[in-house]
Amino acid sequence: MAKFKTGGKRRQAPILTLILLLLLLAVYGLAQGGQPEEKQKNARESPATTQPSTQISPPAVTEEQKISPQEAEKLFRSVDEILQFASKDTLYPIKHQVKRQLVSRDEVEAYVTKHTSEDEDAKRLRRSELVLKKFGLLPRDFDLGKFLVVLLKEQVAGYYDPKTKTVNLLDWLGAEQQKPVLAHELTHALQDQSFNLEKYMKPADSDLAKKKEITAQEIENDELSTTRQAVVEGQAMVVLVDYMLEPVGLSLKDSPQVVQSLKDGMLVGTADTVQFHNAPIYMKEALTFPYRYGIDFIGELLIKGGKDKAFADLFRNPPRSTRQIMEPQTYLSGERLEPMNPPDFRPVFKNYERFDVGAVGEFDVAVLIDQYAGAQVSNTLYPHWRGGYYYAVRPKGDPAAPLGLLYASRWSNPEKAANFATIYASALGKRYLHVHDVLDDGKEPAVQTGAWDHLTGKRGWLTEEGPVFIDVQGDTVVVTESLDPATADKLEEEVFGAAAAAAK
Repeated sequence: MAKFKTGGKRRQAPILTLILLLLLLAVYGLAQGGQPEEKQKNARESPATTQPSTQISPPAVTEEQKISPQEAEKLFRSVDEILQFASKDTLYPIKHQVKRQLVSRDEVEAYVTKHTSEDEDAKRLRRSELVLKKFGLLPRDFDLGKFLVVLLKEQVAGYYDPKTKTVNLLDWLGAEQQKPVLAHELTHALQDQSFNLEKYMKPADSDLAKKKEITAQEIENDELSTTRQAVVEGQAMVVLVDYMLEPVGLSLKDSPQVVQSLKDGMLVGTADTVQFHNAPIYMKEALTFPYRYGIDFIGELLIKGGKDKAFADLFRNPPRSTRQIMEPQTYLSGERLEPMNPPDFRPVFKNYERFDVGAVGEFDVAVLIDQYAGAQVSNTLYPHWRGGYYYAVRPKGDPAAPLGLLYASRWSNPEKAANFATIYASALGKRYLHVHDVLDDGKEPAVQTGAWDHLTGKRGWLTEEGPVFIDVQGDTVVVTESLDPATADKLEEEVFGAAAAAAK
C-alpha cells in the first residue's frame, strides 16, 4: 500500500532524512531528566550501577529565539565530537569531515515544500492519497499533501541532506537541545560515507504504476524502500539513545525500558505536536514506523549478532519486507515466503485504466486491523499475514468515477484468512455511507460487527460507490470494490487460479 518517508512521499521519493521534533521531546532527558545537577556531573565521571530514571521529561518550551553566535560556534564544534561517538557506536569509519550549516525556519519550510510538490512526487502523493481513502485508512476529506507540509514544518528538528553531504542545524534551538539530534543525523552521514544512502534507498525502479505487466518479484520489491528506511532510521535511533545514556554508563542494550518509553512517546506526541496528535491512525503509524520498529529491529540484531550484524551487514544484506522489520526473527532465520503470483490483469481490465498498484504488506494489514478491530486483535492476527497486493483502476473515459479496487491477501491458514475477511467486511459500514447485503441467504448483514466468528465463501454488498465482494477460499482472501460484477467474477477466478497453480 502507500508508504511514506518522513519527507512525505511514497517509496522512490528523494531522500529527506528528518527526525521529528516529537521524538526529541519524547526522549530528551531520559539520561539526565529529573537528576540533580550534581548527580548528572557524577554520572559522567563514573559508570552508574543502577538503572536511570525512565520518566519522559521534555525540555521546557520557551518563546522562540535565534541561536546566538556563541551557541552556534559551540554547536559546530560539537559536530566532530559527536561524529566520533557515532563512529565508535556503529563501527562506521569517518572517511571525511561532515559539512554543517545553520538553517532558518523559512529555509526548512522551503526545503520541505519543494520535496512535497515536485511534479512526479505530487502525482505519487495523489495516487497514494486516493488509494488510502479507498481502503478507509484516510478520511475522504483529508488533504494529505497539506497535512505533510504542515506536519514537517511543525516537527522537523534537523536533517542530513545526502545530496549536499551537509548536516543542517536549526538556528532557533539551543546547542544542548540539538546534540541528540546530531547523534542521529551524523549516523546518517556515516551511513552515507560508507554505503551511499541515495543509492541504498532506491534499490530498483519500484514505481509499479509505470509497469506494463506486474510480476511477483515486483510486488515483493514494493516494500524495499520502506524496509531500508527502517534500517537507516533504526540505526540512527540506536545511536541517539546510546548518546543520551552514555553519561550514566549505559546503552540501549542495557535499557529496554527506555526504548519502550521512547516508542510510546512517538505515537502520543506532546502538547506542541498538534498536527501529529490529530492525525489519522495510519499517518501516525506510517510516519513513525521506521523509528519505532526500526529501533526494535536493530536492537534485536545487536543482541543476536553484535554490531557487525546490526549495522554494516544490513547494507550488504538488507531486509525485504515490513514483516522482517516487525518480526526480526523472520529476517534472522532467513524466512522466504512464497510470492503471490498476480496474473496478467490487462485483459480482464479491458474497460478500465490502471490507476495504481502495489504491495499490501504486514505493516499495512496491522494498521488496518488496528483501526477496525483494535490493537489487541491486530497484534494477534497480523503475524499470520503471508502476502498481499492491490490493483486500483478507473473506468476508461471517466476520471471522476470512484476507484475500482482488487485486493488479494494470503494468510497462514484458512482460519486466519476467514478472521481477516470478517474484520474487513465488518468495517464496510465505517467506510461507506450506505451498505446493503445483496445475498439472500438468511444471514445478518455483514456490516454488523461481530455478526459471526469468521467469514468463508463469497458475500456481496451494494454501496454508493458500487458493489463490494469478499471471497475466501482456503488461505486466500480476494476483495473487489466498485467493479462491475462480471469483471469482479473474472478477477476472482484469475487470482484463485494463480494461487492454486502456485500451490501445486
